[in-house]
Amino acid sequence: MDTPEIRLAGFVGAVALPDIPETVRRAAKRAILNVLATLLAGAREPAVDKAFAVLGRHNAPGNAVLATRRERADPLFAAFLNAMASNIHDFDDTHMGTILHPSSPVLPALLARASEKPMSGAELLVAFIAGVEVECRIGRAISPSHYARGWHITSTCGVFGSAAACGRHDGLTAERMVAAFAVAGVQACGMVEALGTMAKSVSVGNAARGGMVAAALAAEDFDGPPTPLTGERGFLNLYADSPCVASLTDDLGERWELTDVAYKPYPVGVVLNPLVDAALELRARGVTRPEEIAAVTFHGHPLLRERTDRPGVTYGRLSQVSAQHALTIALLRGKAGLAEFDDAAVTETMGRRPECRFVDEAGRDPSSLSMAARLASGETVTIDIPAGRGSLANPMSDDDIENKLRACAGLSGMTGNADALIETVWSLETLDDVQRLAALCALPEQR
Repeated sequence: MDTPEIRLAGFVGAVALPDIPETVRRAAKRAILNVLATLLAGAREPAVDKAFAVLGRHNAPGNAVLATRRERADPLFAAFLNAMASNIHDFDDTHMGTILHPSSPVLPALLARASEKPMSGAELLVAFIAGVEVECRIGRAISPSHYARGWHITSTCGVFGSAAACGRHDGLTAERMVAAFAVAGVQACGMVEALGTMAKSVSVGNAARGGMVAAALAAEDFDGPPTPLTGERGFLNLYADSPCVASLTDDLGERWELTDVAYKPYPVGVVLNPLVDAALELRARGVTRPEEIAAVTFHGHPLLRERTDRPGVTYGRLSQVSAQHALTIALLRGKAGLAEFDDAAVTETMGRRPECRFVDEAGRDPSSLSMAARLASGETVTIDIPAGRGSLANPMSDDDIENKLRACAGLSGMTGNADALIETVWSLETLDDVQRLAALCALPEQR
């Protein structure tokens, strides 16, 4: 039976490295470098440490790497913990067509799978690209209503990306891949309500682990419905108001979703990137204290207001999705790194955050913003950011991403491995064993 599921699954199994344009391969390497950076930065975050301590009690013997640790783990636990760490700071990549973070559920699953079944760098590259393609196409099919309903799209679609990537490496036929989609679909979950809390990261970890489970079960003839995505009660119809089925397969193999992926210069929700740019520009114009501002008006995409109008945040994790905190801390410190969104930084901005008003502009690019700051002096300063730093129109350079990895590695005591990681990723096609790459993310194994 010819269905969108069969066509998508067939693509995953058939695509080969020579079929993939060099621009897409390079985009994949940029994505891998970026997610390795956020993995290293997040691996010792308190929520990840808690998950390691609690779930580690049930860890089965295995040889999979846990980033920045000496311990090794069973592949499912490693995929869960590393995916959780990759996304926990909201510093990972963003697919601009859907606002999902595609790399965090996919790369940790592949690194974990490589500890069980040997994988070359070229095989990793193809499987990664295929997994990202699947999750982003499914994301497009259910956007924008899916996210607007409150589903955490990185988690709900990420499980399909992990399943496709692992299924590709396991050599699943198209029919078996559709079964993997079915097993992935019944696990799809995650809530926007959980943003800014530890709970959010659990669903990202589950997406990576659940996709591995889906591919493994499908390989053993575990069955599911023939149309898990497009069926009357399938994923698309359940999770979206008016799904676009055509998005699953339109221009498949010709238009690549990785070319629509952007990378963050700041550890904030993607719609806050241009706001931080505007705040830093305002500081450059001499406004260095929030008390100098009477009120601020932001003209932006509706998601700016819906997701970041949080004037009363009281702890670091939630400050990453607070326009009021981001504005204030950027003015005070003149920068917006991970340290600007921790608990101490939040304490610094309490009682000092300017009054903010939001004007929704539905047709506006989420990476753009206009800010009008009315100063206590009576002057109004207007700043327009047509394309925020890190957006598709104003992207981070390769050097920027490499330096991001170096900085994140330094936060976790892995500075000595940063350059080797960078070199290994840029030359993935020549890497004989992906476990060499994984090992660079961890400390030497505890014997």
